Amino acid sequence: MTFKRTLKYTSLTNSLILGGILAIFNCGLTQSVFAQTLTPIRAAYVPAATWLPAWVAKDKGIFENNGLDVTLTPIQNLSLLPGAVSKQFDFAASTPPDLIKAFSSGIDVVATTGGVYEDTGHQSIQLIVKKDSGISSIKDLKGKIVATPSLGAIMHIATLEWFKKNGGDPSTIRGIEVPFPNMGDQLKASRVDAIEAIQPFVGKLLSQPEYIGIGNPLLEVDNPTLFTFWIAQGQWAKSNAPIVKKWTTSLNQAIDFINKNPAEARVIMAKYTNLPPAVVNTIPFPAYSVALKPAQMNTWTTVLRNLDMISQPVDASKLIFNP
Repeated sequence: MTFKRTLKYTSLTNSLILGGILAIFNCGLTQSVFAQTLTPIRAAYVPAATWLPAWVAKDKGIFENNGLDVTLTPIQNLSLLPGAVSKQFDFAASTPPDLIKAFSSGIDVVATTGGVYEDTGHQSIQLIVKKDSGISSIKDLKGKIVATPSLGAIMHIATLEWFKKNGGDPSTIRGIEVPFPNMGDQLKASRVDAIEAIQPFVGKLLSQPEYIGIGNPLLEVDNPTLFTFWIAQGQWAKSNAPIVKKWTTSLNQAIDFINKNPAEARVIMAKYTNLPPAVVNTIPFPAYSVALKPAQMNTWTTVLRNLDMISQPVDASKLIFNP
């Protein structure tokens, strides 16, 4: 009797051990198969609130749920990215002027997914000066030094267009390139007279009494206006339409998450911007949307031609790829 009980116990123990081994093996196999089904994607962004949906999609597993294994890389200069897609990155952050100028120069690049729209109720940009600088309007920038992330960037182009519309000669403004995180220090030291700042830096600076904003250059171009979006190499996008669709779907789901979970979204924003929660909590969310329309590009084509930055018209319908 004892022998039979021992035999049964031994058999049960062995079955449990074998079952555990099989479970571990199957779990590992499942994870391996799942990992193999994920498409690796390289994406570049600027550490500003405009790119929050990508951060949320990454941190909340939305990209993975849609079959994408996304690596996000921070950069400072958007204007360099059109030439980097398909080489260093699959998707990259961009703006209308950067895309239009790249396309005009023969680079095969298209917009795939919308990002942010500026309007009166959702503003990411401000032209900031010292309160005691004597600068109170765009007309006062004549002969002044303006810090910009890039001389060819949308913010500087909008500033020049705004100045020109008010009777100024854009050549009288001296623009110098300064990374967003360093702009405040340059303004404080009076090395520049004005800075083209973006959130979250706008909120941080304007919370200090010595600085004021004199306006949003983008809204002087159009209101509302298309500000940021995602781009990819044209042929790659057309050959990988399902991947582009998964990317857009992921960002749209991330926008929905932000709208429903603003507090948690701000925690993620703090992580990617390296700003304290007290500052992040003061930053207004931009107007996020994955939609793109050719007409929105036409506005910026007109601006670029007005400033002699492109010489020929651009077919806006060729700038956008919707899978």
